[in-house]
Amino acid sequence: MSEILPPQPFLQQPGPILDVRSPGEFEKAHIPGAVNFPLFDNDERAAVGTCYKQQGRDQAVELGLEFVGPKMASLVKQAKAIASQADADIAATSPPPPSSLRIHCWRGGMRSSSVAWLLKTAGLQVNLLEGGYKAYRQWVRHTVTQSRPIWILGGMTGTGKTLVLHALAELGEQVLDLEGLANHRGSSYGNVCLPPQPSTEHYENLVAQQWKAFDPSRRVWIEAESRLVGRCRVPPELFEQMEQSPVLEIQRQQEERITLLETIYGEADHQELIEATQRIGRRLGPQNTKTAIEAIREGNLAPAIALALNYYDKAYTYDLERRSVPRYPLDVAGLTPLETATALLEQAQQREAAPENR
Repeated sequence: MSEILPPQPFLQQPGPILDVRSPGEFEKAHIPGAVNFPLFDNDERAAVGTCYKQQGRDQAVELGLEFVGPKMASLVKQAKAIASQADADIAATSPPPPSSLRIHCWRGGMRSSSVAWLLKTAGLQVNLLEGGYKAYRQWVRHTVTQSRPIWILGGMTGTGKTLVLHALAELGEQVLDLEGLANHRGSSYGNVCLPPQPSTEHYENLVAQQWKAFDPSRRVWIEAESRLVGRCRVPPELFEQMEQSPVLEIQRQQEERITLLETIYGEADHQELIEATQRIGRRLGPQNTKTAIEAIREGNLAPAIALALNYYDKAYTYDLERRSVPRYPLDVAGLTPLETATALLEQAQQREAAPENR
């Protein structure tokens, strides 16, 4: 018999997650790691929805059956292949466990229950998400409200904050890389050399998945960000926690920062860099913008980076100074990311052990 589970137990169950919504719904956002297993394609879903509105439920169900009938054998074969692959990926047991699949649609209605019936009839073990993807989204909203002890990693553009976050993770620290999840570095140049960004909805799903996995008794490191990372909005509930958290600010000389940024953007397409520079042209001023673009065209990135840093340094300083939270600077000139991460850990431990923080 199929089990109908609330979001948290559903997510904790083993086995692949089959999202039976249409490809368009799935592409917009989905449970991280889920496989799109559509009962209807985009056109079929639209047709069934129109039929429901114009002719009623019974006619819409009949139309849906017309669409699904020819697909039933194919759906079973696909599901068995997915389940078999999942079993092969699990450490071998004797005898092997029965194939188990987790299924959901938008509201936990006819699409998921119909697919569950079909796959159960074919001998597969199935669990259903109570309330569907809509209930999962409510779980996301609740998850990002949960409190965690946060340290904000501050530092001007080019101080290597992302590299330091990765080093902190190597040292066993809990790290939430908001820029990594967003495929964006947070500036006008942030999408250069990176894949397309997810939707804000899917971004929230990715953030919630990591946030739930963190031990609530241990600190979490997050890079200082604005509300938007490119086009992705940081969940407001999490951003509020970030705004109230202490900041450890790493500092490097501008020359060192320029060298690091040259390494990051040195292989980038010059036209992409020019377009990114033009997007902040109003802030740079016409002459500085022209100078920066000419430098990029000549392949001499250092002068262009220096001009961009003048703008970003002012913006960063303004953002950091508006926060009424403890702020601790740390000079890391010449230190590697791992050495910087070690120094940050020592600072955090000292601050946490201070009498006022006990």
